Amino acid sequence: MAKCDYCGKGVSFGIKVSHSHRRSNRTWKPNIMRVKAIVDGTPKRVYVCSRCLRSGKVNRAV
Repeated sequence: MAKCDYCGKGVSFGIKVSHSHRRSNRTWKPNIMRVKAIVDGTPKRVYVCSRCLRSGKVNRAV
């Protein structure tokens, strides 16, 4: 579910390193919002990241 319907941005994985250099897995999740947008001329609820909303890739329905 943590995936943008427009750009495809999803969860990325990496390693958290503590001060004592112990390593453990961690994730970075994108800022996904469920918004009402115009898709193919009709309003529809889609999951969109904040970067797509801010850049104007998504036409929001009022």
